Amino acid sequence: MAQDDARSGPAHPLIESDHIEGAAVYDAKGEQVGTIKRLVIEKLSGNVVYAVTEFGGFLGLGSEMHTVPWDQLHYDTALSGYKTNMTADRLRNAPEFSRRDNALLSEHERDELDAYYRAMLE
Repeated sequence: MAQDDARSGPAHPLIESDHIEGAAVYDAKGEQVGTIKRLVIEKLSGNVVYAVTEFGGFLGLGSEMHTVPWDQLHYDTALSGYKTNMTADRLRNAPEFSRRDNALLSEHERDELDAYYRAMLE
């Protein structure tokens, strides 16, 4: 299996979704704060829009799920995981939406997420 080289990037530019699910998420300090549970993909474009991430807890108990914009996560070859420029507190304080069978994220919830993460950039 080809190895990633931190100087030149991943050995292969593509990755299958089942390799992303369960991948570590690191905060701005490079400390692991959670894992990616699943991806949210825009149906028409096929673009990944959000990563549903799980933070805290033990063996799934007491953990929190947060939806993070995909463009806020960047693959870090040195960490072999996804890193963000956000602090752990910022990630944990993000809006949290429980998954419902009939509605993944309403327009209102998407607007709230976008406003929360956009404020961080200002």
